[in-house]
This record gives sequence, structure tokens and C-alpha cells, in this order.
Amino acid sequence: MSQQIRRTKIVATIGPASESPEVLDKLVVAGVNVVRLNFSHGTAEEHQLRAKNVRAAAKKNGVYVGILADMQGPKIRIGKYKTGKTFLDVGQKYIIDGALDLNDGDDERVGLTYKELISDVEPGARLLLNDGLIVMDVDQVIGQEIHCIVMVGGVLSNNKGINRAGGGLSAAALTDKDKEDIKTACAIGVDYIAISFPRHGEDMKYARSLVEAEGSDAGLVAKVERAEAVLDHNLKSIMEESDVVMVARGDLGVEIGDAAVPPVQKKMLRMAPKFNCPVIVATQMMESMCENPIPTRAEVNDCANAVLDGADAVMLSGESAAGKYPVQAVEAMHRTCVETEKQKVLPSTQTRDPRFPPISVDECIAHQAMEVARSMPIKAIAAFTHSGNTVLYMSRHLGEVPIYALTTETRTLGRVTLFRNVIPLRMPVSYNKDEAPQATLDMKKKLLDENLADKGDLVIMTFGTPMGESGGTNAMKIINIA
Repeated sequence: MSQQIRRTKIVATIGPASESPEVLDKLVVAGVNVVRLNFSHGTAEEHQLRAKNVRAAAKKNGVYVGILADMQGPKIRIGKYKTGKTFLDVGQKYIIDGALDLNDGDDERVGLTYKELISDVEPGARLLLNDGLIVMDVDQVIGQEIHCIVMVGGVLSNNKGINRAGGGLSAAALTDKDKEDIKTACAIGVDYIAISFPRHGEDMKYARSLVEAEGSDAGLVAKVERAEAVLDHNLKSIMEESDVVMVARGDLGVEIGDAAVPPVQKKMLRMAPKFNCPVIVATQMMESMCENPIPTRAEVNDCANAVLDGADAVMLSGESAAGKYPVQAVEAMHRTCVETEKQKVLPSTQTRDPRFPPISVDECIAHQAMEVARSMPIKAIAAFTHSGNTVLYMSRHLGEVPIYALTTETRTLGRVTLFRNVIPLRMPVSYNKDEAPQATLDMKKKLLDENLADKGDLVIMTFGTPMGESGGTNAMKIINIA
């Protein structure tokens, strides 16, 4: 093999710092596997152009890059100030006014985009503004006015977000804007759609109905960022109804407290494999690289620990969207992942346990393939797949042998870009029941031509028999690349 293949995937948000074709090309070369289109910003036309340019950069470099559309969700915000900002002192009384014009904020009160907040709070509730930098306790609610006392002061400027400590806001996960943005994302043909602030599995089920109504089979990513969502029964239902979960540590940290986020992250990484659910770890992973060309040691450790815990992907947000060093941020993530993956301290099946016993034939084949790969000098697993399910099951096992997803399906090539240790490879043709020998020959040639295997290597091949008929993977062979 010509190089060590990075098993952990990198997601990079595209924004003003990275949307040009020239920078996108560099990001793909640096190792981006999935790009995130943040629908909190930008127009439908801008997202369409970014997706087009991403696909062009991927094609130019002979790789597949997935596209994830991230919905804004019910972000609760204050309005704007006449002077752009105000300064709040500790102990000061301040009013969040649902009846005030959104442009008329001043030193005594400010407007509110989400009028239902008045019904969601009561005296004693704690409100966290601007990602928790400003803290207010509710003193009383009078009509449309929430009267507060400032507990942690500072500068508060236009359109800053509001969270309630401990959760409990009734805002639905999908706004009217999100529903329109889902239509745009489906028209673009994205591989994944991320849903912000789901409370439980029903929110994800509703989101899927909207996606399917558009004729799309895009995978759903649940962004776990509400206090309610991390309760065991809600988290279980979210994982059951989602294709991927994201540890969205920004708003989650505001709602549950920063010290509670690491245990929740580790809990999610332990739970998700039992639901065959990949995990993205996100938010501030390389935050200092918005301004600096190298990360802090703490950021490197944060990224490395996500790798050691078995995360499928690590994500860049502002670092690649608006930072000064988007390409260097991807390069820093790449070298951190690669170096960490060299260590023989990856988690055992006791710390990150896929569902066992398997409940389907293709899950059983995936399990056995990974067991054989551990006990023999196997160089790669070549998995013929239509839907990508078999390679998903394999990737839950945290093996070190690269898994190649061989498929003719464009949708599947995009889907597997988020799966840990899975590399998409397009096959030129599909095969019928009499062409298993030809499929084997083509697989060997593909791995040799792509410099992914050498002559004499042992490779596990998984496939469905008879070939060409619908149904899951039910066969496995050990092949000598001759």
C-alpha cells in the first residue's frame, strides 16, 4: 500500500473563506471527506453554487466528497439595537420584550424573535445569551415582557441567541424556513440533511417525511444540542430514527453546562454503534485556527480523543467557513487523526460495542468479515454494496483494515463518505448472477490500479448471491490478489 489511509473522516463547513474553487480544490487535496453547507447563512443560489464547485473539485481530484446541508433550526434570538449593542452591568434589571419592534433595542429592553419564549419561562429561570457569555435570571413575566436581573454582564449586540439553562423550550425542531431549506437541499441532491435541536425521535421522523415527500433519500443527521435530547430515552429514540448523530457541543454546552458535555459525548460514542449510527463530533475542535495557523495542544488532544473514542468524523465550523487558515485547519485535523490512529490503544469492543448478536444476515457477514480481518494478515475488505448498509455494519467494529465500498450507485458513494474507515470506489458496471468471477477479477484490477493493494495480498470480498438480485450481503470469500 502506498500510504496509510485515514480512518476518521473530516467534515469542513464551507463559507466565505473557503467557497472559491481554488480553496475548495486545496481542501479536497488536504483530505476533506464531507462538506457542510450551513443554511443559517447564505441564499439557495449560493448553496447551489457551492455544491456545484465542491463536486467539480472532487471530480478533478478523483475522489468522492459528501455534501451535508445543515438546517438552521429554531434559533431563538434577541432583536437589534438602535446603536448596535448595549452594555449590561451585574445586578442591572433588563427586559426582553416580545412586543417591542425587532429594531428598537436600547439600554433597558430588547425585542425577541421567538414570542413563545414568554410562555416557556417563569421566575427563577436562567437565560443564557450569546452562547452563555451573558447570563440573566428571570425575575417576573408581565404580559409580553420578561423582566430579568443580569447575573453575568458584558456587551450584548444584535441578533444574539438565547438558551434556557437546563432546556425546556417548546420550540419545534423544524421552522418554516427549515422546511423551505429542505426543499432546496433535496433539489441540490445533498447526501445528508442535518436537523437542528431535535428533542426526540418524533422530530426526526417528521423531518424524514418532509425529505421523502421531495423524492429524496438523503440521510438524516440529528444534531444533539438540547438538554432534553441527551436523556437516555430521548437519545435512544433519536438514534433509532436517524442515520447519523452529531455531538453539537456549542448549544449543548450552553444548555447543560460545559462540564457536562464530555461525559455526554462519550455516552453518545458508546451508544451509537448499537444503533448502527455514525457519530460526528463538532464545535470548536480547532477554534484557535480561526486566527492562528497552528492549533493549540488542547485542540489537538480534543481531536485525538474523539478519534480514540471511535468517532466516525470530526468537524470544522468557523475554522473553515470564515477563519484565516481553512486549509491549514484541515491539514491539522488530518495529521492529528493519522498520528492517533497509528497507536495501538484504540477502544476495545467493551468500550464501543456494535450491536451483538447481529440481527440480520448482512450484519452477521459484516461481523465475521471483521473477525477474520483481525485474525489473518488481511490487507483490505472489498465489499460489493448497493445501499452501503454492509460497510456501515463493518465500520461499527473499529477495525484497522480499510474497507472499500464497491458500488455503481452515486447515492451510495456519497453516503459512505461519513462512515469510519470506509472508502468509496465506483465500479463501472453491475453484475448479474453469472458474473461473480468477472466481479472478482474487476475488484482485483480496481485495487491494483488504484494502488490500494499489491500482488500477493489477501483481501476479503463480501457480496450478495446471486449477484444482481436485490437483497443484502450473504457471502464472504478470501481472495489472493494475484
